[in-house]
This record gives sequence, structure tokens and C-alpha cells, in this order.
Amino acid sequence: MRNELELATDKSTTIHTNPSEICNILTLRYNPKIKPLLPIKTWKDFQPDNAVISIEHIENTISGLLKQKIESNKIKKISIALSGGIDSTLILVMLRKLFPDIEIEAITIKFAKSTDESSVAAKIAENFEANHHIVYLENYLEELPKAISIIKMPFWDLHWYHVVKKSQSLSKHLVSGDGGDELFGGYTFRYEKFLSITTQNSTPLDKVKAYLQCHERDRVPDQEELFDAKAKFTWDAIYNTLLPYFDNSLPSLEQVFLADYNGKLLYNFNPVNTRILNHFQVEGISPLLSDNIISFATRIPNMQKYDQNKNLGKLPLRELLKKYNAISFVPDQKLGFNVDTKNLWESYGKSICTEYLLDSFIVNDGWINKKWITNYINRDDLDIRYINKFLGLLAFEIWYRLFVTRDMNENEKLQI
Repeated sequence: MRNELELATDKSTTIHTNPSEICNILTLRYNPKIKPLLPIKTWKDFQPDNAVISIEHIENTISGLLKQKIESNKIKKISIALSGGIDSTLILVMLRKLFPDIEIEAITIKFAKSTDESSVAAKIAENFEANHHIVYLENYLEELPKAISIIKMPFWDLHWYHVVKKSQSLSKHLVSGDGGDELFGGYTFRYEKFLSITTQNSTPLDKVKAYLQCHERDRVPDQEELFDAKAKFTWDAIYNTLLPYFDNSLPSLEQVFLADYNGKLLYNFNPVNTRILNHFQVEGISPLLSDNIISFATRIPNMQKYDQNKNLGKLPLRELLKKYNAISFVPDQKLGFNVDTKNLWESYGKSICTEYLLDSFIVNDGWINKKWITNYINRDDLDIRYINKFLGLLAFEIWYRLFVTRDMNENEKLQI
């Protein structure tokens, strides 16, 4: 049975919106009510096995999947999403080693007025003989209606739309390093903070609140004031979603890994990316999200993924890069396709949000509190958490206009 939020995207049905799903998306940035494409894992699946770590097993599994996909489909040219970080670099290195003659099209997103990692990716692409394509995005929000019409969910951070759109013109097969952060301990900035604000005496609820505190860009201090009556927002409902991940006998970091895996990966990144791939008729290949890798990686003890002293994650994948003499290409800290939301807000976001939110359907229909919007939208030097929240509200409004009120064309551009 489909959830009500998904029913709202089916134009042949009566429109319904589910308050708990709206609250989850605007607080956690994912919707745990949808049916995931990847297997759900419980705390028992994350019980550490000190004998589990094997770099060779990871290497052989990735190699086997790449060989099977490429050889069975007789692929001569393949695209790769290349951020310049550990995951995508490792996949590129292994791809080139396995298939010296295959044509590789590396795609990197470059955001206006954001930290530019495209030069790092360019050097990696050149070294491993991949053609490098940079997709420059001046206004990251411009094609948001089209992207939301494809994924049928109210999310705004949709760089994958631009990656796949570019890949469509290069190859019908796109490989990525998706899953590396969640499975091999890539969110080091969160682990460090979580460990600093929890103790051995922290209750499961204390840990839930600490975990939420480590996801600062997902919520604002006055989150409950954001919603109007129809949303029926309560913090208890949010806490209850996360409590199973922390009310168990796992070590604290394993609990965080469990929550990360069963969070945005299962209910945002993976389903969103899959819908975009399907729309553009591109086959996605994600070796790190194979059932074998998932089952293996969830058993690796946290100290074999994450070095607390150095605040360094993805240790097994780093070891593999060392084996291929490629570790020098990637920086210690996490990269990724990241837009500078503060600069985005100042250049485009504020004007677009003002146009769409001040007289919005989500306010007029009783979902969002207009006073909260007017209280913050014109403030100078707005905190990054509030900027992210406004962009989330923009996505909700666009989704609402596309699928509920149906008075927006998916090809409408968000411009100033």
C-alpha cells in the first residue's frame, strides 16, 4: 500500500497529504514512510565483528560487480559521477584498472560561489585517462520544478538531477560511489560532535537529541514554530522515529552508523537518485550499495572505519586507495557535490523564496506558519540553518503546486 504523500503525486487520484510525512521531510530531510529500495537494517545487523575486516573482500566484491555489469552489457563507454572524494576516486581507479580500454566520461558539478573542487576532480580524471566534464550551475534552484516533478517528493538538494542529465548525453550507464559515507564512516564532522556531547550515561533519548543536534542544517531551534495546525508537529513523533536506533546494546558510534544508514540513504538519496536515473533512462551502477558490501560493511567495528584521534573516516577505502597508489589524489576531509547555501541564498535563494513563500499555498492551506516566514526571510546575515529551512519550504511549495493545487508547469524556471 502506497503512503499518502506518494498518492498525492499520482494525478489520477484524490489528493491527500500526510502530516507526519511532511513533518519528517522538513525536520529529518527524509520520509521513513516510503518503501525503501535497499534493505532495512536493525541494530543486530550492526553488531561489530572484529574478524570481519578484509580489504581484499571489499576489493573483490567491487571488482566482481563492475565486471558483471560492464561485460554482460558489453559497455564500451561509461559515465562516472566524480566529486574528487574517496568513494568516486576509488571506483574510477578500479574501473580503469579492470578495463584499460573502456572510455570513461567523468562528470563533476561546479556550483557558483562555492568551494570549487572541480580542479581536484580534473587532476584525478586526467591521471586515470577519463574525459572530464564540468557542469557549471550558476543558479542551482533554476530547474527545481522539473527535478521535483521527476522525484515526486519535496526535496531541494538535487545535484544528482544535473549529473544524470549530463550523463544521458554521454552514456546510458552511470557509476557512482554512493553509500561510502553511510557504510564506511564518512560523516566524521558528526561523529566528533556526537562523541563530545554524549557520555556513557546518556539515555537513548539523550542520544537521539544529540544526533539531531549533529544535523544542524536539517532543523532550526524554533522548529515547532515553523508549522501551522494542519501539520500536527510534535517533537515526540520525531524522537520516536529515531529511538530504535539508540535504544539497544550497540556501542554509541555503531548506533550513529545504524541511524545514518536507515535515514537519508534509505529514504532520500537512494530513492531520489533511482527515480532520476529511471526518468533519463540511465542505468545506475553503485558497487558500494551491493547487498554483499552492505552486509559486510555493517559488521565492521567503528574503530576500523573511523580513527577518533585523527577524526579520519573510511579507513578501509583509504587502504584500498593506498594499494592502488592513489591516496595522494584525495584530501583527508570529505568532499562531495556541495553548494554554498549562504551564497546561493544571497544571489538567488532569498529572492526566489520571497516570491514563492510570502503568498504560498502551504501557508494558505494551514501547513506552515506565515509568521515564522515573515519573521526571518528579510533578516540580514541569516543563519545557515534558517537558509536551509527556507530552501526546504521552497521545495515543499513547488511540490504542492505541482501535485496538489496543480497550477504549476514542471518546466517553469525559478529565476530572478
